[in-house]
Amino acid sequence: MAADTDTTAEPERSAAPLIPSSTNVEDSGIPRGRMALLFTVVLVSAAGNTAMQSVMPSIGTALGVADVWISLAYSWSALLWVIFAPYWASRSDRRGRKAMMALGLSGFVASMGLCGAVLWIGLAGWLTPLLTLLLFALCRSLYGLLGSAAPPAVQAYVASRTPRAERTQALSLISSSFGLGTVIGPALAPMLIFPLAGLTGPFFSFAMIGILAIIALRLRLPNDEPRFAARGLAFDAPYGGSGAGRHATDEETEGTEDSAPDAGQPRPEASDAPVLKWTDPRIRPWLLSGLLGGHAQAMMLGIAGFLVLDRLGLRDDPMAGAGPVSIVLMIGAVATLLAQWGLIPVLHLGPRVSTLAGMALSVVGAAIFGTSGDLHGIALGFAIAALGFGLFRPGFTSGMSLSVSRPEQGQVSGKVASVNGASYIYAPALGVWLYGHSDWIGFAAIIGFCVAVMIIGWTRLDSDEALMARADD
Repeated sequence: MAADTDTTAEPERSAAPLIPSSTNVEDSGIPRGRMALLFTVVLVSAAGNTAMQSVMPSIGTALGVADVWISLAYSWSALLWVIFAPYWASRSDRRGRKAMMALGLSGFVASMGLCGAVLWIGLAGWLTPLLTLLLFALCRSLYGLLGSAAPPAVQAYVASRTPRAERTQALSLISSSFGLGTVIGPALAPMLIFPLAGLTGPFFSFAMIGILAIIALRLRLPNDEPRFAARGLAFDAPYGGSGAGRHATDEETEGTEDSAPDAGQPRPEASDAPVLKWTDPRIRPWLLSGLLGGHAQAMMLGIAGFLVLDRLGLRDDPMAGAGPVSIVLMIGAVATLLAQWGLIPVLHLGPRVSTLAGMALSVVGAAIFGTSGDLHGIALGFAIAALGFGLFRPGFTSGMSLSVSRPEQGQVSGKVASVNGASYIYAPALGVWLYGHSDWIGFAAIIGFCVAVMIIGWTRLDSDEALMARADD
């Protein structure tokens, strides 16, 4: 969800997402060491979340609770993220970016530490499974409530210190940290399962890493003295797993650097920005495509860990399940990054082509994933599906942006983030619930959503040529 509906911003309108290729952070106005610190703030959060996803199916099995309740335990936090991310993004303009980054990291640390403690006590048998899961959901809500303060603050910090010529590359570098974190988290998770903590080891380990990041942030990052006016936009919901969310692209203030307003001063409102309705015919097909495709992706991610345990016969040995689940999630994250950092810019895929091709690949991947009985087949299917979703998400985002005028970009970015976030509130639990009733029903629903997007895309989405012509008007 966007931080606000400030329509004076001029976001990117290219059909392909920005790819961090040769960002020169020294020329961006931010020293290399400081940029690395900002990169780390987002990376730690993304890696911690995906590491948690790697072990939670095994933890749920060890606790003896139904799979669907594990997925529902995330829902409250995801809902809070969607609600509070724009609030913190707006507040960072008044309270300062550094303070909001520290708040977000503190929420992440508190959530990971408390969730780890609750799960450790529950696995030890000192709490009932139901109470353990309720307390886990309560502690996890701290991340949705407070952790959502960090990403938009990081974006706005970078945007407020870089001129337009270098801003897009610098912001793309920061956004890429989210995608990199989705690879690092599953890779580290099995290594962080140590004897004393067991399956909760990744929780405590990333809580400690978060504390180190807070200390570095406090010591190494100067207080806010922006060179340019900027506002941050919230990343996708924390379980998006793609890092494809839009980022801040506020245009420079007129005049010299010295004339730039302070972070707390409001920017002028656009006088000719119409209200963009959800039913606007220009964006309605894209919104429907984004909602259906987002549900397919969220359901696939929700099912993944539990399917690995079932197909590999690891329900009786949950400790052994964390490794294979991590491998599957890591390979999927790499495939997503390949689509966003490689295929789209190299092949110059436009929104409609990227959306249709992505959904077609996702159908193939879901079919392989749903019918495989060994780790190789499962990982291959998940990777193909992730590659498809990696093409779909930027295609949907770009298509929405190119469908409307420049004054409406702030509003459309908010709708994009709302659709992306809404998919992760209940769709993972829905997928797990359907999968629990029947493997075929669960994957038929995922494939059905993908096919529906393909039908909408083929019949109702504007061609890439028409979108680009509209953008040039």
